Amino acid sequence: MGREVPVVPDELGGEALARVAKVAGVMGAELPKLTETLHKVLAASIPELQGDALLLELLAASIESNLETIAHIMRYEIAIDEVSTPSAAQEYARRLAQRGVSPSALVRAYRLGQQQVLEWAFDEIAATERDGRIAFAAGRLIVDQTFRYIDRISEQVVTAYESERVRWLANRNTVRAAMLDELLRGERADLVSAESALGYRLRQNHLGVVLWSTAQSPAAAELRRLERLLQQLTKTVGGAGQPLFVPRDRTTGWGWVPLGRAAEVRGLDMLHYDDADGELRVATGSPAAGAAGFRVTHLQAIRAQQVAVTAQGCAVRVTSFVDPEVRTAAMLAADLDGTRRLVANALGGLAADTDNAVRLRETLQVFLAEKGSYIATADRVHLHKNTVKYRIDRAVDERGRSLDDERLELELALVACRWLGRSVLTTPQ
Repeated sequence: MGREVPVVPDELGGEALARVAKVAGVMGAELPKLTETLHKVLAASIPELQGDALLLELLAASIESNLETIAHIMRYEIAIDEVSTPSAAQEYARRLAQRGVSPSALVRAYRLGQQQVLEWAFDEIAATERDGRIAFAAGRLIVDQTFRYIDRISEQVVTAYESERVRWLANRNTVRAAMLDELLRGERADLVSAESALGYRLRQNHLGVVLWSTAQSPAAAELRRLERLLQQLTKTVGGAGQPLFVPRDRTTGWGWVPLGRAAEVRGLDMLHYDDADGELRVATGSPAAGAAGFRVTHLQAIRAQQVAVTAQGCAVRVTSFVDPEVRTAAMLAADLDGTRRLVANALGGLAADTDNAVRLRETLQVFLAEKGSYIATADRVHLHKNTVKYRIDRAVDERGRSLDDERLELELALVACRWLGRSVLTTPQ
């Protein structure tokens, strides 16, 4: 074998390394922006992730941790052979395995990520380095470092994926899962066989439920907590038997509450459960009948969950698709960029992420629902009529135009703010 050719000539090595370190510093400073850019590209490249807000959130954490690691390698000349896969990237690979997403999608995401990082780095070098020889040498170093990093990390995450996939499949009831997938795809299934496989009666009304934990470090018993929560919910709404609980991953479960002939549910607002840390969340669909309703109420619960996940810390503990505002918010959450523009245009200064704007928006929403009655609004929000009038006047001033101007967009924007929270608000300057 011949002598190994160095990546960069010796006479340029020091200057090239210094330039790479500067690029790494900029990368660290622009980490949130670069993470957002890569997240949009990678999320669009994996169709299986569309609509799965929790998995998309974990993808963002994986991207950010990988970028941060690459920046440290470039800035401090860390030996790549000593680098371990970031924990968020490991967990993302395991979640994909649990969901049955192909490992090729995982590897492809790393290749696309490397391409985006290299394009960004080359643009940064071109904009700041006038010496072409140093720019070229620095570019070669970055290509070499990112290639070796991706080669090492992708091998580790695929190993984590395969190990988790084997474990997950070994612990899953294959027959039940296959039948559940068939029902949720809307395919015709033999009801007797389906009920036998699921251990659940389909010929009745159902309430679809999604339960999840927001814990940063979920415990091994997290799924048992979610299953107990489903049992409590079933008892609260007067379920007609034992619910069906299906683990989705380590922090998420799907559930169906049997309602018998009942076509409505009552008592969700009375649901109490043991959750001292406030980490458990519930989303429900609307009651629906039969095998078709089993699927429909589940899809509604998924959409209600998307509303809660989008709202993040502002989410209520139980989000129900029965609420017409939640149904509206679910449509608005499907296009967050468009909703942010709608909110900014419809509310003006009222779209600010401040406590004062929150008070004005809440009072205004009640005022509109009460058809412009100051007295009725005062009764509902427990304020003096003059205080309500003052707030409405302030809301009009902040908005910059009358309440009758584009009234529909105004009401939609207020619903978006209430249910989607900071994700659609503007940061005060």
